[in-house]
Amino acid sequence: MTAVRPEPAVLAGRFVRLEPFSPEHLPGLFTALWHPEVFAGGYGGGPAGQPRDREAFDAWASAYGIGPDSLRFVVRLVGGPHDGEIVGASTLGDLDEEREHAHIGWTGYDPRVWATQVNPETKLLMLGLAFSRGYGRVKLQADERNARSRGAMLKLGAQFEGIVRRDVRRADGTWRDSAVYSILIDEWPAVKAGLEARLAAYGERPVLFHTLPVIPGA
Repeated sequence: MTAVRPEPAVLAGRFVRLEPFSPEHLPGLFTALWHPEVFAGGYGGGPAGQPRDREAFDAWASAYGIGPDSLRFVVRLVGGPHDGEIVGASTLGDLDEEREHAHIGWTGYDPRVWATQVNPETKLLMLGLAFSRGYGRVKLQADERNARSRGAMLKLGAQFEGIVRRDVRRADGTWRDSAVYSILIDEWPAVKAGLEARLAAYGERPVLFHTLPVIPGA
């Protein structure tokens, strides 16, 4: 066993800053995530899982992606006209030092930053943290129906492993089949180079909000 569990800490990138979750982030998360488009693809258990109001959201968001084997991060923009705004959250979870396994999931972003620098750099920072601490396999997964998220995982360079049938109960009571992907430590140099090339293509341009949700993979 070589994996060492990371302590909660800020991960700083060029376009985003990942901060360990605290209750102080809840107002920003509500603004970023309380949109039907976010839950439509399976986040929070799917459309039926969207909390009904701010109070319900705060209670739900305080527990989502949190656990003894998890590190939850809030995604905050760096630079540009939206500097400092919270645009999403993601978790490095299911941490297993014995098997050197981790799982990046519980991820949601403000639709206005889909298909921008946000997801590539968030994944670059979180994958870099996992592999730098000796984890050998990082899993990513999505509802089998969620073509946008599945496309984004392939674009990252993750390898498709298969479908886990009847895996997770959705918020509406139906059962979800999960599409499972992974990145191994031996694949990380190529994946890292690909993510860095994607981000370099933006040059010095900051993250800019879309006026309408963008459908292609983030």
